[in-house]
Amino acid sequence: MIEKVNSGQMPLSEFFEAESCMNRSKGHCMTMGTASTMASMVEALGMSLPGNAAIPAVDARRHTLAQLTGRRIVQMVHDDLRISKVLTRRAMENAIFNNAAIGGSSNAVIHLLAIAGRIGVPLSLEDWDRLGSELPCLVDLQPSGKYLMEDFFYAGGVPVVLRELGEAGILHRDALTVNGKTIWENVSDAQCWNREVIRSFAQPLKTHAGIAVVRGNLAPNGAVIKPSAASPHLLRHRGRAVVFESIEELHARVHDESLNIDENCVMVLKNCGPRGYPGMAEVGNMPIPAKLLRKGITDIVRVSDARMSGTAYGTVVLHVSPEAALGGPLALVESGDTIALDVANKSIHLEVDDATLVRRRKDWVAPPTARRGWAKLYCDHVLQADQGADFDFLVGCSGAAVPRDSH
Repeated sequence: MIEKVNSGQMPLSEFFEAESCMNRSKGHCMTMGTASTMASMVEALGMSLPGNAAIPAVDARRHTLAQLTGRRIVQMVHDDLRISKVLTRRAMENAIFNNAAIGGSSNAVIHLLAIAGRIGVPLSLEDWDRLGSELPCLVDLQPSGKYLMEDFFYAGGVPVVLRELGEAGILHRDALTVNGKTIWENVSDAQCWNREVIRSFAQPLKTHAGIAVVRGNLAPNGAVIKPSAASPHLLRHRGRAVVFESIEELHARVHDESLNIDENCVMVLKNCGPRGYPGMAEVGNMPIPAKLLRKGITDIVRVSDARMSGTAYGTVVLHVSPEAALGGPLALVESGDTIALDVANKSIHLEVDDATLVRRRKDWVAPPTARRGWAKLYCDHVLQADQGADFDFLVGCSGAAVPRDSH
């Protein structure tokens, strides 16, 4: 609808009316956005009771499961069942498998890397690529499909997805969960009530839909793309870069009728990574210029060191590492350069010769950063996207002694 507003097809008044009708109740995203993705990931990790991920906020079963969860936590204390016994490497891999199958948010990559870092489990961007990029998407849910989270719940939810993965020999069936049972014990009898919403492993919605990791001279430490939400014809593309040095410049210029851009271009947004924004905001899915929308163009290749909302779609390469604010290669891209993306071959390349890049690096000036306070602490210690964008001093700190009284 935002695109319709920007292209002049929808009055702003109608947009506001539609927006006011969208939120039917309390709760979070009704699509497979980041919140729904992470709820599903928590269940796949074994860190919630079975069926927790998709229950609608106002459904009475949400309250019932909340009560059962509270009771279970007390018993876990008696049983000495700790988080470290559940959040194992095999659990992390199950979460990666699940994310591919549900068409989950690209934000899950950063969150899971950070969780693994906190608990002390080795996990890398390479693991995401190796374990999940070739798996199929089974769930027909927006933004990868057409249904909503409520439909996913009524169809059987995450347990059905995990059963499909288990029967396909993908799932680590012996992974322990918080109810004291293995993940397979929890889901082996899960029933699917709607095969339009949750497809079988043999007949998936999309064949290769897991998060794909691309690398090259533009992203030496990697970048990610969500193929299930991208336009297939753009997954292999070569185009002229149109560069925005900051989010402010993007907002000021993107709908300018004089902007030199067409549907074959590659939009590039810099300085929106962990340190550059700071905070790595969800601005990577840059809006399509209004003059392209009027031509019927709804997607072009976009590249950024930022994140994007899990509800967003498009051919968007995100989490470019190292980020522009640190002087990563993304910082050296200029409008008019050629960028080549080849998701099948997991590459993204800036077609500029090394001598030119060396010259540009000499002329590059780092953007100013915070000089004091919380913002300085954040910028000094936040890790890059490929490491989870967590604080460096929290990695490996999976527990702490109970301190003495403070009074």
